[in-house]
Amino acid sequence: MNPKLRFEIITLFPQFFVSPIQESILGRSVKNNIIEVKTYNLRDFAKDERATVDDKPYGGGAGMVLKVDVLVDAVETISKKSKPYIILLDPKGKRFNQTDAEKLSRKKEIALICGHYEGVDQRFTDNWCDEVISIGDYILNGGETAALVIVESVSRLITGSLGNENSVKNESFAKNKTGEGRYLRILDYPVYTRPENFRGKKVPDILLSGDHEKISNWRKSKSIELTRKIRPDLLNSH
Repeated sequence: MNPKLRFEIITLFPQFFVSPIQESILGRSVKNNIIEVKTYNLRDFAKDERATVDDKPYGGGAGMVLKVDVLVDAVETISKKSKPYIILLDPKGKRFNQTDAEKLSRKKEIALICGHYEGVDQRFTDNWCDEVISIGDYILNGGETAALVIVESVSRLITGSLGNENSVKNESFAKNKTGEGRYLRILDYPVYTRPENFRGKKVPDILLSGDHEKISNWRKSKSIELTRKIRPDLLNSH
C-alpha cells in the first residue's frame, strides 16, 4: 500500500532527520504508512571524487553557493518514477503559514531541498523549483530545521495522523467562524485542567458550568481577544 504522502528530502545532513521521524506522531504516521520520509545526501550527486557540492559565487562576495548541476542531478534522480512538488527552503522564500500547510497536505509527493551556505544557484531556483519557502524572518544554519517543520506541520493534517481528527479544527491558525459570521485564522482559546484551584488561581467558572453553548461562545470570544492582543495582524489580514 502506498503512503498518502511521500516526502523526499535532499540534504547535506541526512542523519539530522533520523530521530525526529521515528518519534511521536511523525513516527506513528511513518509506521502506519500514512507518510513516507526518504532522505538523500546531496554529496552523492557530486561530480568529483571530493564530493564537491558548492563553489565560489560569480562576481565575488562572501560564502559559497550550492551548484546547479549537482542539485538538478539530485532532483532528476528522485523524479524518474514520479513528479514531486519541489520546494526549496531558503530565507528569500515566501513565509510559510497554515494555509500553505493545508495546501501541501493535498499533494502526493513533496521534494524538500535544504539550502545552505550563501545560497543556491539562481538557475536551479528559477527552473527546477515549484516554490521557495521560508519558515520565518530569521537565519538558520541550513534548511534542515525548516524541512522538518514542513514535514511535521503538513503530516498532522493528513487523515489518520492524529488520534483525534477534531484536534486540527480547534487550534491556533485553524480556520474558525467568528460571532460576526467571518472566517478567520485566529489563536486558540485558553485551556485548563485539574486541579480546579491551584494556590488560589481558579479555573474560570463558565468552564465548570456544563452549559456547552456558553462555553463555546466564551472560547470564541477569548480566541479573538487573545489574537487581538498578541497577533492583531491575523485579524487585520482578512
